Amino acid sequence: MNISLSTVAVGLGVLLGLPQIYGLLQPRAFAEAARKFPRNVPVGVVLMLLATAWFLYYFNLESIADFAAMKPYMMVFFGAVGVASCFFVQDYLAVRGLAVVLLLLGKMMVDAARWAETDWRLVVVSLAYVFVVTGMWLTVYPWHLRDALSWVTASTPRIRLGSAVGLALAVLVITLGLTVFRAS
Repeated sequence: MNISLSTVAVGLGVLLGLPQIYGLLQPRAFAEAARKFPRNVPVGVVLMLLATAWFLYYFNLESIADFAAMKPYMMVFFGAVGVASCFFVQDYLAVRGLAVVLLLLGKMMVDAARWAETDWRLVVVSLAYVFVVTGMWLTVYPWHLRDALSWVTASTPRIRLGSAVGLALAVLVITLGLTVFRAS
């Protein structure tokens, strides 16, 4: 699946920007929702199932000559692990699901930027590496997202500042996607 860097950038910008707009317009409601996120099991189930399906898609695309005979069994095993996580690892399930989604999103971003002929691609690649490191960190220490969200949402000015910075990044990424990346 080859998604253009322009499409990835616009989609990513929208995905990053919408929560920031909500944070600017409704800081109290944003803070309440953000604080509930780490232990939100229904959202965690959705994120974990999305991550599982996405991982299985990528895994299915891989040509593993040494394990070709085992690939169907591995697909079933990995799928079962993803689904079982929804039942047996519900503590911080939303954070764990988000962590895997961030890892997969980072892969997609780097793949899309790989052959772009502009140095602006490094904005997306750098953001991808931030997502990957964050995903790895949250996989090991999911409670750190709870602590970070508590800190970020401690006051209305802090929420608005964080949302403004996030929205500026989202606008930059969308602008690159609609201009520079479309041309390359």
